[in-house]
Amino acid sequence: METQITPSIIIAVGLACFLTGLSKAGLGGGIGFLMTPLLTLVMPLTKAVGILLPILMLADIFTLAVYWKKWEMHRIWILLAGGLAGVTLATYVLVNVSADMLKKGLALLVLVFLMYRLFEKRILASLTYRVRPWHGLLAGSTAGFASALAHAGGPPITIYLLLQRLEPSVFIATSALFFAVLNWIKVPYYYFAGLFDFPMQLQLIWLMPLAPLGVWVGRQLVKRVDRLLFERIIITLLVVSVVLLLIE
Repeated sequence: METQITPSIIIAVGLACFLTGLSKAGLGGGIGFLMTPLLTLVMPLTKAVGILLPILMLADIFTLAVYWKKWEMHRIWILLAGGLAGVTLATYVLVNVSADMLKKGLALLVLVFLMYRLFEKRILASLTYRVRPWHGLLAGSTAGFASALAHAGGPPITIYLLLQRLEPSVFIATSALFFAVLNWIKVPYYYFAGLFDFPMQLQLIWLMPLAPLGVWVGRQLVKRVDRLLFERIIITLLVVSVVLLLIE
């Protein structure tokens, strides 16, 4: 069934486009977690993920252009092997779990991310890491599941790549290419699961330029904004979104 376009949906999708651009410009890792809860306030999660996917794929182009060929391909193959399994499982969950349970699951996912952000330094400092091939499969499958379920697969990949001690440009490029390919993998899954609302997306396509605008604004702000303050604002908005998801 098609969703009627309302002003609240237009505002939410417009903000999601702009926030996607900001996140791709490097302004705070928490932005990516804000987009899906934002849209689920005005539409079901199953529609929200379908609406967000083309926006993310558009933003991927700009990130890959900046970090072209700086990635480590052998790590990406391992991550994608796990990512495929994660996407498969998450799509099954999206199709077979009730809307109410999906919302509560999304709230739980955001809470896990918030806890990770609070204790990130302690977690990474306490780990004595030894490279194991299955670590990439685990990170990829976890990221694939969270990404297909709510476009929120960043933390597992961030932890995995940080432990590899890559140079910053290689780190960003490897992460960017993994998620760009993973987003394309999600397309046939979402299509056959009926998660795309094509009439609705066509009506909202005029909002897509807000994504590259967000990239441009983010690049202007990245060296000027107080990153700690910005991150705290995003965390606060995430807390509010969790509360709204649980009480709605």
